Amino acid sequence: MFMELLRKRRSIRSFDQSPIEEEKIDLLVEALLRSPTSKGRHPWEFVLVTDPDIIANLASVKPKGAGFLARAPLCIVICGDPGVSDVWVEDCAVAATIVQLAAEDLGLGSCWSQIRRRQHQTGVSSSSVVRHQLGLPEHLEVASIIGIGYPLATIAAHGANDFADDKIHRNTYRNR
Repeated sequence: MFMELLRKRRSIRSFDQSPIEEEKIDLLVEALLRSPTSKGRHPWEFVLVTDPDIIANLASVKPKGAGFLARAPLCIVICGDPGVSDVWVEDCAVAATIVQLAAEDLGLGSCWSQIRRRQHQTGVSSSSVVRHQLGLPEHLEVASIIGIGYPLATIAAHGANDFADDKIHRNTYRNR
């Protein structure tokens, strides 16, 4: 079942405006909280946003690659605390992957927007803009924002020929 989930998951950037049921949001929260972290330190924090005005603001935190968030009925802001773990970035990335797979399993679409190390049009970091918009404490960094909703259209799965098999090596580099 897991491989089938991976095979059909695609990045979805267009959502219908149906709200996501609370039961499904609860399952997404459970998936986030079950995400593995290095040494069980849990350096992440998550902000679930359903307010359309706040979502519209989040969609403008960087010049490219966040606009689709404006059409998502749910955005999950994934934050990390560098003071808790030196691998907070990796732990946040794992949580982002887990929640996107959980969304797919629930019949929802999702797409990831990187915020960490991106700039707002004013020249300040996108993470700082999100921190200000959401009232996050200074010690948290924003890693990414995941837009989630019911897809407007079905996107065909990637075919087996779409993969970069040249990225796979066996035992030593360049040994195919």
